[in-house]
Amino acid sequence: MKKLLPIVCLLLLSFAAAAQRYAVIDSKYILQKLPEYKQSQTKLDQFSAQWQQEIEKKQADLDKMYKDYDAEQVMLTDDLKKKREDELYNKEKETRDLQKKRFGFEGDLFKKRQELIKPIQDKVYVAIQKLAVDKSYDFILDKSEGITVIFADPKLDKSDDVLKFLGVK
Repeated sequence: MKKLLPIVCLLLLSFAAAAQRYAVIDSKYILQKLPEYKQSQTKLDQFSAQWQQEIEKKQADLDKMYKDYDAEQVMLTDDLKKKREDELYNKEKETRDLQKKRFGFEGDLFKKRQELIKPIQDKVYVAIQKLAVDKSYDFILDKSEGITVIFADPKLDKSDDVLKFLGVK
């Protein structure tokens, strides 16, 4: 029993020395407390509303064109029908293209968000990194949208070891 006690103590000390320090943050909460984030989000919402109105106006014009076409269709010649259908098709395509340009992947909204919000997010990220280094945290997790690792001490990254194990150089 006397021999077992020092071994247990030694094991506990080795576990304590190897213990990693963690911290949890809520990035959404942090951002919402920043006045510049609120201002940027308001500007972004204004752009979004303006662009949505622009698209809705084009859609209303398109709906009116369809309604007019349906009303006049019986009196139109085949050539005029074809011409109107082409106009409708082009107007519809124009509306879809505008919607894609404004709200699509890497559209105007995405670019505005990058311009207005990303610098603030980067500022928060730098503060998180500084906190991690100053307080000697190994990991900082973000709980705002599921658990996400925001910062991890690079010396704990074993990706290269896994690649080496897989035979990748």
